[in-house]
Amino acid sequence: MTAGDRGARRRRRAIILGAGGRDFHNFNTVYRDDPSYEVVAFTAAQIPDIENRIYPPELAGPLYPDGVPIYPQEDLERLVGEEAIDEVNLAYSDLSHAEVMHIASRALAAGADFRLIGPRETMLPSSRPVISVCAVRTGCGKSALTRYIARVLRDQGLRVAVVRHPMPYGDLRKQAVQRFAALEDLDRFECTIEEREEYEPHLVAGDLVFAGVDYAAVLRRAEAEADVILWDGGNNDFPFFRPDLEIVAADPHRPGHETAYYPGEANLLRAGVVVLTKVDTADPASIRAVEANVRAANPRAAIVHAAMPLTLDKPEAVRGKRVLVIEDGPTLTHGGMAYGAGTIAAKRYGAAEIVDPRPYAFGSIRPVFEKFPHLGPVLPAMGYNEAQVRDLEATVRAVPADAVIVASPEDLRRLIALDKPAVRVGYEVEETGGRPLMRLLREFAAARMAGL
Repeated sequence: MTAGDRGARRRRRAIILGAGGRDFHNFNTVYRDDPSYEVVAFTAAQIPDIENRIYPPELAGPLYPDGVPIYPQEDLERLVGEEAIDEVNLAYSDLSHAEVMHIASRALAAGADFRLIGPRETMLPSSRPVISVCAVRTGCGKSALTRYIARVLRDQGLRVAVVRHPMPYGDLRKQAVQRFAALEDLDRFECTIEEREEYEPHLVAGDLVFAGVDYAAVLRRAEAEADVILWDGGNNDFPFFRPDLEIVAADPHRPGHETAYYPGEANLLRAGVVVLTKVDTADPASIRAVEANVRAANPRAAIVHAAMPLTLDKPEAVRGKRVLVIEDGPTLTHGGMAYGAGTIAAKRYGAAEIVDPRPYAFGSIRPVFEKFPHLGPVLPAMGYNEAQVRDLEATVRAVPADAVIVASPEDLRRLIALDKPAVRVGYEVEETGGRPLMRLLREFAAARMAGL
């Protein structure tokens, strides 16, 4: 085949299935500058109201002067047929292996090939050492673990930049590169509750945080201010940067999930260190089961046990009271948990009753319970847009409770007016057994300091 023949060949037409994060990164690193491909559309799932936008031409590059449209994933079959799609790329996370193959079957039946792009093609190299913190499921305690690691590294004299997995739910042009150094930056970037849940605890702990859409540009900004890059993963996705040390969290409250979800199992198989979190609240038999599964899947990984002890700022407001429990949103929704830290705290500190919020759900909160019927009598901290924040506020006001237990990492009192006493749940990582992570991190830091 001559060069002229290759130039005349039709570009391979692709759709990227995503959720406003990995999909854009796959496009930027694999498709954007490849003239043999034409990405016709993105589709959006998991996150409400992020479809019907445009991935802007300023980020899409010269091959896409009009940008790339974003449709609901429900349009997949229609798009494959109407747009003569050759390839469907799945680019979001925390799906059971069965769910992945159901999506693949839809793409194949519609007439397209199905593709999963792995870490090697999408991980960016860094001029700084990189530690990644990922997980086998959403809600394993990655962010608390990341904060612990950042503290250990800072204590060793290293400047740390935490780079968070993307959550670009607003204006993508404004969110291309984000730097968070103070709580005021959360307002400046108009962050959703879900973004604040991830960024705010880091900022309170003194961490410098970066995020965005174009992670090559994000990485350059972070490298300019840090000795070590600390990747704080989202869902159970694998890292966007090439790590020197891969740490993966596993949750003994969900035994068996460590090998049953995409791409969390890939993280488990790649890990250098696996941290079993929440061992202080998990059933001992479940802890043993998860550890056995980890050893069978990845015998070379160091295994660390870590507690995540719960604290309440006003425990006296819980004992003997009827309480509404607000939990971390993503942990409950696509993380599949029926409860979280707030429920455990309510029971431990003697609440008389956990009031079921479902009969009082208002507006856009009501369909959340319909979509996720596994939820227990808890309220997910949903706030992907201003209207949903107001619906959350109205739901809280409608629930007949004496107090509100706020287990979202975000201090919701900053965003909604609570008409009941609020009790905040805190949780941080404490090592309890296995190979000490602190020693591994100190060895890592000493090697890096020697090279500075």
